[in-house]
Amino acid sequence: MAHAHKLEILRGLIKFKSNTQKIWGVLILLSIITTVEVILGIYKPESLSGHFLGMKALNWIFIILTIVKAYYITWDFMHMRDEVPSLKRMVVWTAVFLIIYLVFILLQEGGYIHDVYHNGYIKFDF
Repeated sequence: MAHAHKLEILRGLIKFKSNTQKIWGVLILLSIITTVEVILGIYKPESLSGHFLGMKALNWIFIILTIVKAYYITWDFMHMRDEVPSLKRMVVWTAVFLIIYLVFILLQEGGYIHDVYHNGYIKFDF
């Protein structure tokens, strides 16, 4: 049974009249986020070079913007918004867990490799 898709983004802040307009709206939103990422990556502002939770603030901004883009791709282009709540939770919780796990692994391994290059010795020998 076919049902109408929700024609809004940003939690109902922007509403569209057709699916085509919504696709273009989401594409524009994702393009804006990508443009901000590229501009920050090219200019690397000094104000964002301070460390926050073990990484530069700029890196955290990149991670957050990437998660926002992944959310909107899944939510709108893969029509996750129109699924039953249990499937939404299953997909979102799994993705959130894996992203947190990946960030943890990258921070641990990156810190270890930094220590090896910086201090010149290996802390752990497996």
